[in-house]
Amino acid sequence: MEPGFTTPEFFPALVELLRWRRDVRRFLRDEIAEDEVLELLRVAQFAPSVGLSQPWRFVRVRSAAARAAARENFERCNAEALDGYAGEDAALYAKLKLSGLDDAPVQLAVFCDPECTTGRGLGRRTMPEAAEYSVVTAVHTLWLAARARGIGMGWVSILDPQAIAVTLSVPEGWRLVAYLCLGRPVEAHLDPELERLGWEQRQKLEDVLIER
Repeated sequence: MEPGFTTPEFFPALVELLRWRRDVRRFLRDEIAEDEVLELLRVAQFAPSVGLSQPWRFVRVRSAAARAAARENFERCNAEALDGYAGEDAALYAKLKLSGLDDAPVQLAVFCDPECTTGRGLGRRTMPEAAEYSVVTAVHTLWLAARARGIGMGWVSILDPQAIAVTLSVPEGWRLVAYLCLGRPVEAHLDPELERLGWEQRQKLEDVLIER
């Protein structure tokens, strides 16, 4: 017997979930139950990984000191990023809300352990970067699972990854892939915020599909 997700009715629901997944930056400060956070992380581990290596490492950022350091890191990097723009782009960039670090009740730093022995190196000899790609799949799996639970997630990439690694005292060699904010969203939108504010538009398939 085929599983339920192979039915014609399931695919539209999956597409709807994918369309409603948003990079959330505006959070309510309501706490997320610990068992719900752990459930989402367990679901994230269903993500595919090269050679079944599962190189993701989730670091819960709980302490006020660590969160303050991440906030300062973001502020510094964001100011440097703004200096890279000029004119209308600079004015628009300055108006964008690019993190939810002040309000998100849950913060996660997701690292890749490229030296992990799980999977015995299968598939990484020719493409070692596949370990980090595997971590990205776990992040995306977490994103979809959170959205299905009514929890928003935002990916903060405007950070110095080495400084975050030092702040969180992780093993040497671990590489930061994502710093994530999770919480109940203040509002829900079908279209991305950067699209609504005029920063960029989604590309059409014909813009990215190449035939050979």
